[in-house]
Amino acid sequence: MILLIFIIWMVFFDENSILNHLEFNKEINKLKSEKEYYKEQIKTDKELINKLKSKEYLEKFAREEYHMKKENEDIYIIEYDTITKN
Repeated sequence: MILLIFIIWMVFFDENSILNHLEFNKEINKLKSEKEYYKEQIKTDKELINKLKSKEYLEKFAREEYHMKKENEDIYIIEYDTITKN
C-alpha cells in the first residue's frame, strides 16, 4: 500500500514527477528548434549584410524593398494577385 502511494506521489504530485519531466523535455525540444531557426536567420542576415556592402546591391535593395528612386525618375508599382480556380 505504501509503495503504491509512493509511486502515485512520484508520478503525479512531486515537483520532479514524470509529467513535469515530459513537459520539460517538450520545452527543451521547442527551444532547440527555435535555436536552429535563429541560427539560420543569423546566417541569412550576415549574408545580406555582406551583399549590402557593395554599392550596386545596396541601390537595388533600396529600390526593391523601400521603393526609393533617383531624383529625376518615376516609379510605377504594379501589384498583382494570383487567383487559382479549382
